[in-house]
Amino acid sequence: MMKGMRGAALLLGGVAAIAIGAPALAQNSTENAQGSGGTFASTDIVVTAQRRSERAQDVPIVITAFSPETLSRKNVTQPQDLYGTVPSLVSGAQGQGSRDVQTYSIRGQSTGFLASPGVQLYLNEVPLPSSISLNLQGAPGLFIDPENVQVLSGPQGTLFGRNTTGGAVLLQAKKPTNNFEGYIEGSLGNLNLRSVEGAINVPVVSEKLMVRVAGAYYDRRGFTRDLVWDKWRDDAHYYTGRIGIMFQPTEQLNNYLLVYGTKSSNNGAGPIHQGFNLAALGCGGPSVPAFCAVYTRQTEIAKQIGPRAMRGDVDAFSDISSWGAINTTALELSDELTLRNIASYQRLKDNYAADQDGTPLQVFQLSQNARFPNFPIAGLADEFGLPATPGNVYNNATTGFNLPRDYLKQFTEELQLQGTMLDQHLTFAVGGFYYDAKPAGLWGSRSVQFCPAPLTGQVSGCVASDGRSGVSNRSKALYGQATFNFGALSPSLESLRLTAGYRYTWDRISGFSSSWATNPSTGAFTCSFGSPAGQTAPTGVDPAVFCNFSATLKSKAPTWTVGLDYRPMRDLLVYAKVSRGYKSGGFNTFAVRPETQTFAPEKLTTYEAGFKSDWRLGDVPVRLNATYYYSDYTGIQRPGGDFAFITLPDGSVAGAGGAAIFSAEATIQGVELEASIRPHPDVEIGGSMSYAHGKYKSYDTISFGGSYCNGSVPFGGVADFRCAPFQFLVPWIYNIYGNFKLPIPENVAKSTLYINYSHVAGQYSAPGPFEPGADLEANGRLSASLKFAEIRGTGLDLTIFGNNLLDKVYRISNTNSFGSGSVASLYGEPRTYGVKLRYRFGSR
Repeated sequence: MMKGMRGAALLLGGVAAIAIGAPALAQNSTENAQGSGGTFASTDIVVTAQRRSERAQDVPIVITAFSPETLSRKNVTQPQDLYGTVPSLVSGAQGQGSRDVQTYSIRGQSTGFLASPGVQLYLNEVPLPSSISLNLQGAPGLFIDPENVQVLSGPQGTLFGRNTTGGAVLLQAKKPTNNFEGYIEGSLGNLNLRSVEGAINVPVVSEKLMVRVAGAYYDRRGFTRDLVWDKWRDDAHYYTGRIGIMFQPTEQLNNYLLVYGTKSSNNGAGPIHQGFNLAALGCGGPSVPAFCAVYTRQTEIAKQIGPRAMRGDVDAFSDISSWGAINTTALELSDELTLRNIASYQRLKDNYAADQDGTPLQVFQLSQNARFPNFPIAGLADEFGLPATPGNVYNNATTGFNLPRDYLKQFTEELQLQGTMLDQHLTFAVGGFYYDAKPAGLWGSRSVQFCPAPLTGQVSGCVASDGRSGVSNRSKALYGQATFNFGALSPSLESLRLTAGYRYTWDRISGFSSSWATNPSTGAFTCSFGSPAGQTAPTGVDPAVFCNFSATLKSKAPTWTVGLDYRPMRDLLVYAKVSRGYKSGGFNTFAVRPETQTFAPEKLTTYEAGFKSDWRLGDVPVRLNATYYYSDYTGIQRPGGDFAFITLPDGSVAGAGGAAIFSAEATIQGVELEASIRPHPDVEIGGSMSYAHGKYKSYDTISFGGSYCNGSVPFGGVADFRCAPFQFLVPWIYNIYGNFKLPIPENVAKSTLYINYSHVAGQYSAPGPFEPGADLEANGRLSASLKFAEIRGTGLDLTIFGNNLLDKVYRISNTNSFGSGSVASLYGEPRTYGVKLRYRFGSR
C-alpha cells in the first residue's frame, strides 16, 4: 500500500512540475474554456461550491461538475451511474435490502449503520431527507431536467446545511427563464425500457413571473429472475414531477419556489446467494446433522443457476415516495449586500421486503407488509424432505401489518447574508441554519427472520419478530466564511487570496425502539433489545410499551476551514487548505445495553494541496487539475455485534444479543487527478484518476470468541479490528473518455460520438475483518453514445446509447452477514442499450 502511495505521490509531483513549469505554454484561459474554435467542447461550468456563482476552475476546492449535456452523454439516470467517473467516489447499496439505496461515499467517508450521511445529497441547496433503516436520501428520479450536478470532495463543515465529513453532491434543478421553450423525450431499450421525460418553460409575465414544469416516467424490467415467484427483481419503475416558479417583482427581489414529488414502486432487489455459515447454523461440529444437507444443496443450486437468477422465500418489493417544497428568496440590499432565505419542507416514506440470503430457506430475510402471502413450499418439498401438501408454507407473519419502514418529515430554514467589500477584494457569507427531521408516523417491521431447516414448513416452529421505532434529529448552526484578496493591500498581491470559515453546530438526536418475538405455541411476547431484552411481557400488556426503550444524545462542535490560493499566472491556480468536518452521532435501535443506545459523532481533519491549470502544448489546449490530501479521522462509526447478560424477573440470568456502533480512528490519504486535451477542434480526450489508502490506528469491539487482529480472544474480551481493510475506500479509480465530432454535414445533423471507459479497483465492503465475500472484485465498464442533434435544422435530437457494452458481470454490494448465517451479493447491471428521441421547441 505504501509503495502505491509513494508512486501516486511521485505522479502528483510530476504533473505539478509540468503544470507549474510551463509558463511559456500558458495561453488565455478564457479562450481555452470556450473551446478554442471547437464546436462541441465542454465549456466551464458555473458552480456554487462556495454558495456563490464561480467558474469551477477558479474555486480552490476539488469539484467534479456535470452539465446537462454531459449527464445525457453518460446516460446518467441514477446515483450508481456516476460510479467510476468521479475521483474517490463510491456508490452502492452498501449491503442493504433495497437496490434503491445508492449511497455515496467519498474518500472513505460514508453513511454508516443507523447514522447520518457522510456525503449529503442536496437539491437546490437543501439537504434531501435521509431515512434511518435504509441509507436512503430522497427518491429515484433526481436527475431529470438539471441545471448541473456538482460533486464536492472533502469536509463540508462551514457553508452547507448539514455537517458532513466526506463531501456533498449538489443537484440544481433548471430554473425558470424568460424564454418560452421546452422539450419532450422518449426512450426505448432492452430490458423493456420505456421512459418519457419532458419540460416546458413559460414566461407568464415577461421578466416578472416565469414557470417551468418538468416530469418523467421510467419503467425498466429487472435483470435477476426469481424462479420461485416468477418475477424479475432489480427492476425500476417510478414517476416524478417538478414545478418551479420564479417571481421577480423588482430588480432587487426574486423568489424561486420549487415543488417536487416522486413515487417509486418495484419488485425489490435480487440478492445472489454466496454461501452459508454452517457453523453458525449448527452444522460445523464433528457430527453433521442430516438437515445440514439442505443448506449445502441450496448453495450448489445458486452456483448452478448463476448470478442472474435467484430463488427467494420473500416476495420482495420496494416502495418509496417523497415530496417537498423548497423556497429561495433573494433581496439585494445594495450593490454589495444580498440577503437570502432558503426554507424547505419535505417528506420521505419507504417500505421494503428482501430475502437477504437469496434462497428458499428462512435464514436472513426482511419483510413487512400485509399484501404478501405466505411462501408456498409445496413445489420445493423434495429439496426439504417434506410432504407436498397445501398446508406446508412458511409463515411470513405479515397478516394485517402495513407500517412503513421509515416515514419522516423534514423542515429546514437558512438565513444568509452575502456581500462584497473593499472594492470586491473581500467576499463573505454569514448565516444561520436550522434542521428538524422527525417521524411523520409510526415506523414498524414484522418478519420471521430465521427459521431452522428442521422446522421448515412447521408454522409453530418459526418465531415472528416485530419492531416499532422512531428517530428525531434536530440541528442548529451559525456560520461565516470569507475570502480576502491581498490585492487590497498591494497591487503586487492581487493574485493571493485567503479563505477562512467557521461554524458552530448544536445537535440533538432522540429515538425510541420496541422489538419483540412472539412464541408461536404460547403467544407470549419476549423483548429482543433494550434494557428489557430477554424478558417476557406479562399477559395483557402491550409489548410495544413493555419492550420500549429510548435515549437522547446532545452534541456540539466547531468546524472550520483555512486556505490560501495563489495564481502565479492567469491559467494556473495553486492552493492549500486545512478543513475540519463533523458528523453527528445517532440512536441505536438494536441496543441491548444502556451505554450503547446512542453513539458519538465523527470528526475529520483534512490537509489538502493542489492546483488547477489551463495551458497549451503548441496549439493544443490542455487542462490538468490535481490534489493531494491527508485526513485524520476520529470517532469513526462502525457497527458490530453486541451482547449483554440480562437478569430476568424470576432472578435467572439470560444472554441477549444485539448491535452496537463502535468508535475507530484512522488516517486516509490520496491523490486525485483530472485532465483533458483537445488535439483537434473536433476531438476531446480526457479522464480522471484517484488513488486512496486508509489505515486504522485503533478499532476495538467486543469478542464473540474467535481469532481477530490481536489473535485468539475469548468471549467478552476486546477484539482488535485494526487490521481490517478500510470500508468503502477504493484504492484506484480511473476514467477515460473521448468525444468526437463526426464528419457529417451540419445541415444534416450535428453528430458526436462519446466513448467512456471506467475502471474501479477491488474494494472491501465490510466494517470488520475476515468477512467472507466482502472483497468486491475490480471491474471495468465501457459505455458509448452516438448523438445526432438538430436533425435537418430542427429541434429533433436522436441518441443511441449503450452502457456496460462488454456485458461485464460484477458485484456492487455484499450483505456482510456471514456471522448471521449467510452471505449474498447484488450484481451490477448487465449490458443495456437503447435509443432516445428528443424534440426541443421554443427559444434555444
